[in-house]
Amino acid sequence: MVQKKNSNNTPTRRSTRNKKSAEEEPEQPKPTKRITRSLAKKLEEETKSKLTESSEDVEMAVENQDVEMAQAEEIDEDAKKAGEADALVLADIKQNFILLERAVATIESRFTTRVLRTTASIRKRLNANILAQAIKEAFPRDSVDKARLLSYLSKDSGIMEIDSEENSREASSILPEIDLYLHLLVLIYLLDKQEFDKGILLANETINKIKHTNRRTLDQLSARIYFFYARFYELTGNLAEIRPVLLAAQRTATLRHDDDSQATLINLLLRNYFHYNLYDQADKLVSKATFPETAGNNQQARYMYYLGRIKAIQLDYTLSHTHLLQAIRKAPQNTATAGFQQAVYKLSIIVQLLMGEIPERSIFRQPVLRKPLIPYLHIVQVVRIGDLSNFQETLGKYGDVFRNDKTYTLILRLRHNVIKTGIRMISLSYSRIPLRDICLKLHLDSEEDAEYIVAKAIRDGVIDATIDHEKGFMKSKEIVDIYSTNEPQIAFHQRISFCLNLHNESVKAMRFPLNAHRKELASAEALRERERELAQEIAEGEMDEDDDVADF
Repeated sequence: MVQKKNSNNTPTRRSTRNKKSAEEEPEQPKPTKRITRSLAKKLEEETKSKLTESSEDVEMAVENQDVEMAQAEEIDEDAKKAGEADALVLADIKQNFILLERAVATIESRFTTRVLRTTASIRKRLNANILAQAIKEAFPRDSVDKARLLSYLSKDSGIMEIDSEENSREASSILPEIDLYLHLLVLIYLLDKQEFDKGILLANETINKIKHTNRRTLDQLSARIYFFYARFYELTGNLAEIRPVLLAAQRTATLRHDDDSQATLINLLLRNYFHYNLYDQADKLVSKATFPETAGNNQQARYMYYLGRIKAIQLDYTLSHTHLLQAIRKAPQNTATAGFQQAVYKLSIIVQLLMGEIPERSIFRQPVLRKPLIPYLHIVQVVRIGDLSNFQETLGKYGDVFRNDKTYTLILRLRHNVIKTGIRMISLSYSRIPLRDICLKLHLDSEEDAEYIVAKAIRDGVIDATIDHEKGFMKSKEIVDIYSTNEPQIAFHQRISFCLNLHNESVKAMRFPLNAHRKELASAEALRERERELAQEIAEGEMDEDDDVADF
């Protein structure tokens, strides 16, 4: 036996049995248990990452597909909504066709008024496709006007022809009212798209067509077409070219008793004259031409505004203020007419200041007028105080605004009113004041100017005072009771005249059914006929009773 010594030099025995068993066993591989686990973990992590990446890719693909489907659905919904909106607009236009046909059949202007009233809402939703479809359905297949209108819309007359009853009708002609209404819609479309050259060409063709027709059912449509005809030339800066055409059309409308066209053309001519500052010619037109009383409120409001401008230039401020008040009351009170309201109020404020009155504060608080009237508010404040230096500063600050509004020349006249207001406040504050102090307070050039201005204010009745020329001072008189003067009478007279004028205008604006008196006459005749029959029956009955008595 083999003995092995340990560290203590003690022999150790090893059993031969264990040795033999160890020799008989085959060689085992080295243990790699920890390495395989780490590899397995790595493999599991790699597979998991690959699975997550693939699942993420699949989810992203599904999400992209969902997004594409949602976008396609949204596009389909938008297209569907747009198609429905176009169909509604086309239905409204067709309904207007029916109203125009009814207006021709019954010779009633109220149906045409309803058509023009809906034009504003149709204008917001109008496009070339809707107009092309309406034109194709309204005109016959081989119509020259149809191809011409479609050419202005850049549409082909042979595309999208549907063989329906409406499109395939072989009508020989179309009502002139429907024809002009479609021309009007195309003009509005071209104006909104700012295609002024095409609009001018189409407007000239339409005006030539109007000249060769004389139908009372076309009056309102013709008036509206004349307005857009002038509008195209105004936007291109060629208003002077159409003045002879408008004058000839106004004479023709007067001879034909076309009140709608006559009122519109008078306003267009006045606007044309004002554009070139031809106030004398405008005044001659107003004096020679008679504005129709049956015109609509919109045209009457414009005409009153133009009259107010003419009278303001001619220094007739009282009559100008009256016309401007009527223009404000007749104009529609909505945001669509904000520009007209601002123009009228600007001129009315200046005219009131020139009359010596101060406008109400509530005018400047209206939402539509608050921002545009800021320069005029400063002018009112300066005039109310009577400070001439602040007036000059305000005039220099907002001079460009006043020139654009064409009120600069009228505001220059307010210098005398500022001085008068200052003199009035001085006379109320001082019972006696030297002319030199007046000159210093009003920032005048010399005492002689102050003396002349005070003398004119006394003559005009602005102040009640006397001037001592030798000693050089102004002496104010005591304030008299206002109720002992004629001012209350004047105020009551203004209010009573306003109420009477309002009553007369209301009576003129009342509408009565056409030929209603004939129905009353027919019913009266039927009643008389019935009375005759009753009288005849009574007479016959009496005769029968007499005969019976005689026989008895």
